[in-house]
Amino acid sequence: MKILVTGAAGFIGMHTAQALLSQGHEVVGLDNLNDYYDVSLKRARLAELASHSGFEFHELGIEHGAELQALFAQAKPQRVVHLAAQAGVRYSLSKPQAYADSNLQGFVNMLEACRHHAVEHLVYASSSSVYGGNTELPFSEGQSVDQPISLYAATKKANELMAHSYSHLFGLPCTGVRLFTVYGPWGRPDMAPYKFAQAICAGQSIEVYNQGESLRDFTYVDDAVESIVRLLAKLPTAGAGPGLGSSSAPYRVFNVGNGQPVVLHEFISALEAALGRSAQKIMRPAQPGDMSATACDSSALDAWIGFRPATPLAVGVKKFASWFLNHHGLG
Repeated sequence: MKILVTGAAGFIGMHTAQALLSQGHEVVGLDNLNDYYDVSLKRARLAELASHSGFEFHELGIEHGAELQALFAQAKPQRVVHLAAQAGVRYSLSKPQAYADSNLQGFVNMLEACRHHAVEHLVYASSSSVYGGNTELPFSEGQSVDQPISLYAATKKANELMAHSYSHLFGLPCTGVRLFTVYGPWGRPDMAPYKFAQAICAGQSIEVYNQGESLRDFTYVDDAVESIVRLLAKLPTAGAGPGLGSSSAPYRVFNVGNGQPVVLHEFISALEAALGRSAQKIMRPAQPGDMSATACDSSALDAWIGFRPATPLAVGVKKFASWFLNHHGLG
């Protein structure tokens, strides 16, 4: 079938597009190629996708509603994987308007396009950040997500609410994925794995926030993508789903995480081992908006699609480090 993947030049977007292309689908990629981080990395990801005959790319921002409607009218995607968004918790402290434009207005535009062009299923990225002030671990879909501690998290919670309203009002099948700290080859330079690897290889110190005691559920990218692809293939049906109470909309939300959280110190140790280099650490206090702990219960996901992320940290970090060293000519 023909599938639209937004954020196709992004980290998870590129991997998702590759997986769908390998299954024989046509993929229409959309991305605005903004300069939130190095655009050359985004173009390198697109070059990987361009080798597939079933891939076409459109440079477009989802905040432009009329242009987005025109693309849907032209491309006629049957299903949509919506991964385009303004990412990052800390960036939302200084650039809140970017989150309103992309994550709120852009998401409404995406819902409208799906509604008016008979899209069979919309799968969109939410985030583990929606759990905010929750302290009961592991996080499960039935818990309240009404205490976001960053604007980024608030926009992702808003996306879930918007999707549910369209699902209820217009029968649009929607599935949200609450992604937990995804890492791996072609990862984002603003995230800890890439930042740490870059500094370690350059002999520079790394800043370790919350004294390295933050608990994170690191999820290998191939596991996240496998979850997304399987979810895309299974349309949600009307009836109560995880965390939905009595809702009868064709709507679901699932955690997508490894379920084996580690403290940041452990991740750094695994990265040092994989790179064959030691880190010089500068300990810092926790940053505003950062969650002290994330841990994922993926049992609902497993029950729905027969799969849950399980790549061991050491295995995933080794694969990331191998890609990083090769990509930067350090191998």
